[in-house]
Amino acid sequence: MRHFAITLAAAIGLAGGVQAQTWDMPTPYGDTTFHTINIRDFAKDVSSATDGKLEIAVHSAGSLFPHSEIKNAVRSGQVPIGEFFLSTLANEDLAFGVDSQPFLATSYDQAAKLWAAQKPVITELLAKQGLMPLFSVPWPAQGLYTNGEIKTVDDLAGLRFRAYNPALEEFAMMAKAAPVQVEASDIAQAFTTGQVQAMITSPSTGANSKAWDFVDTYTKIDAWLPKNIVVVNKRAFDRLSAEEQSAVMAAAAKAETRGWEMSKKEAADKIAVMQENGMHIVDPSPELEAGLQTIGDEMLVKWKEKASPDAMSVLQAYQAN
Repeated sequence: MRHFAITLAAAIGLAGGVQAQTWDMPTPYGDTTFHTINIRDFAKDVSSATDGKLEIAVHSAGSLFPHSEIKNAVRSGQVPIGEFFLSTLANEDLAFGVDSQPFLATSYDQAAKLWAAQKPVITELLAKQGLMPLFSVPWPAQGLYTNGEIKTVDDLAGLRFRAYNPALEEFAMMAKAAPVQVEASDIAQAFTTGQVQAMITSPSTGANSKAWDFVDTYTKIDAWLPKNIVVVNKRAFDRLSAEEQSAVMAAAAKAETRGWEMSKKEAADKIAVMQENGMHIVDPSPELEAGLQTIGDEMLVKWKEKASPDAMSVLQAYQAN
């Protein structure tokens, strides 16, 4: 049964009589995912800095709210804080999905520059909904999972292709594949039942879903580095004491720095895990790279045609650096 609203622990501290408060925090990914590990450390840092006056109870793997409902649950005040995949909001404004544009930012340095351009715009857009971003952490660069090596874009034609956001749906269609919406937690079942035959996702998701059980090849196309974001309900944040607000913001800054480093380590570690379990790890052929870049360039042209002034300001600020 879901827990609604902010959970207040009515326990009164023995020394000082201060009321302790507990925030329920839904997250979409499992406990072994580095994002969740980082968030649990964030929660510990908040508790430590506030001497237990503010506790954050992390509800992982969509156990409190499904991924698709987390943002609105925070916005409506059903919970004060939550994590979700940022580009799932691209249908609201393309500024939210710039980091999922194929082959726009393909390294951690480029992803950091893109986030620097994106963050102030995202902050303003979320503020209109009563939300405030706390920190954002990228997934490792996305790779291609298939049975057999894909030598050219034409080899993707007709494959049922896992999609998790609008940009990837568009990418699949431009590659003449058939996009199918599948959450990370359902990947193994989707492949096993034939619902999907190929996907682009991070080494983290690939290893966590034991991709070697249903595909044999990982191609390091480094398509993009999409981010998760942690947001807080602004009214809930404003109700905190100044000391607690400072503790949350300091823990958030620490979590962002730590999370980016965890992501970098995760990329190498999880590719090694897949290789140890028998997957072929290959670099893309020049023909595949050229074909993918062509799709990326075409998608960016179409993106610009649909982009809001806010979204365009992100792209222009990124390209100016």
